[in-house]
Formats: sequence, structure tokens, C-alpha cells
Amino acid sequence: MLITSLAYSQDPLGEYLGDESAFYAETKQVNQFFRRFNNEESKDGVRYNPGDKKYRDLRERKNYLDILFDAQNSSITRDLKQQFIADVNNETNPTFLDFRNGDWFSEVAAKFDYRGQEQIIYLYLRLEQDRKGYKWVLHHVHSDKYSSMMPEKESEEKKFIHPMSHELDFMNLNKAFQDTDHLQDYAVKGYKPDYLTMLLYDIKRGDLKFKTVTDVKFHFFQVDNWYFEIAEFNRSGMNRGWLISSLAKVPETQKENFRKYLFRE
Repeated sequence: MLITSLAYSQDPLGEYLGDESAFYAETKQVNQFFRRFNNEESKDGVRYNPGDKKYRDLRERKNYLDILFDAQNSSITRDLKQQFIADVNNETNPTFLDFRNGDWFSEVAAKFDYRGQEQIIYLYLRLEQDRKGYKWVLHHVHSDKYSSMMPEKESEEKKFIHPMSHELDFMNLNKAFQDTDHLQDYAVKGYKPDYLTMLLYDIKRGDLKFKTVTDVKFHFFQVDNWYFEIAEFNRSGMNRGWLISSLAKVPETQKENFRKYLFRE
């Protein structure tokens, strides 16, 4: 369902950016991606003031939007891309990205050491307001290490604590807590483990040690009925930097389920 963009035979970057296109084409920072998406800076990187007539100008913005896609992948159709641009650049109700809007998340693939073994853990972060500013906070975690600790489906015959256990002062809890293969059976119906808590506990205990970040990308849900992802492309040529790497039509009523699918919740 995640789709990337179309490679073209022509070069819209060179046509739009001119002779210095090779230098200015790269979207070097995520913040610059926001400004370019919104048409809040010129083609040579000079920011427009909000009072400038070119600030968020829809005509010029259309050209900017067209070059903010990864142009080396052909799995997104030109029609889908143009539908997206038409929606966000709608003359009566255009959509602009808002850095402080909560409907975007970062996905960080990080390398950890767990008791001498290398583990890749995916950290999902979102912006949270803190007094007069904002900060990135850990929102969700996914790891094969943690998910493998829980069964894929509940057993038909679950272990349980006898309903008369209260008459024995719950002394049989000792047996339940020693049954480590079935600990989840004794939890409330619908129990799901909190992987973020497990991660923080393992780090605090010293069993899990952070090593490095291996990959970063960002998921955006700010455009009505659309989802897109941006990733950084370090390569030669003009189509590089932070670009839209995935695009999908997602109705508003399905976005929450889609988000859970992406974050493997």
C-alpha cells in the first residue's frame, strides 16, 4: 500500500531551478522540506516573509511540489501524484504543512546491544508541546525481540487463577509467577504489552545499550484523505535530500487503522 514516485524522462528540476539547479535542488533539511512544500522560500533558498506576494503562492508552489518526490522509483503513477498536488494546492482550500501539528511522526531505526547481541529497534517519536516550546518524545516502540515474547494468538485453554483463590489469600500466585511461559494468560482479557515500558526498563537495568541510528523517515497524516512519507536520499544528481518516498490515498475514517498498521501496534 505504500507507494513511491515516478521516474520521468524529462528533468523538471533543471527547468525550474535554472543554471544553479545542481546546488539548490537538494532539500537538505526536514525544515526545508516544510518550507518548500508550502512555498515559503525561493528556488535559491531565500525565505519569503509572510507579507511577500510570493509567500505560499500557489502557481510557484505547484512547481515546487512537483520536484519534492523521489524520481527514481516508478511505482507511483503520474496520475496519483497529480491528484495529490491538485488536492494540496486547491485554490479555494489549499493544505499547508504545519510543523507544530501533531499529525506527523518520525520513525527511527536504531541499533542496540542486548546482552551482547545486536538488535534493531524501531522508535516512533512525535512532537509534544512543553511550556512555550516543543520537544520530540518517544510514542511507540516496535521490536522483534519484544513481540516474540508474546504468542501470536491466545491458546484455547488458558492458564488461570482459580476463582476461589481469595479464600487461600492468593497463595497460588507463587505458582502462576513461576510459570513464565504462560504469564500473559494471567493478565486481563485483551492485554497487550507496552513495548516502550519494556525498552525503558531494559535500558535502566543495563541489559540494553544504545549504539547508533541506522535510518530515519517521517510519516505525514496532515493532508485530508492522504498519507505520505519522506526519506533522505544521499546520491549524486539533483533529485536528492528529503523527498516524498511513499504516497497513498487514505480516507480520514481509515487513518487511525492505517497508522496502527504502519507502527505495527
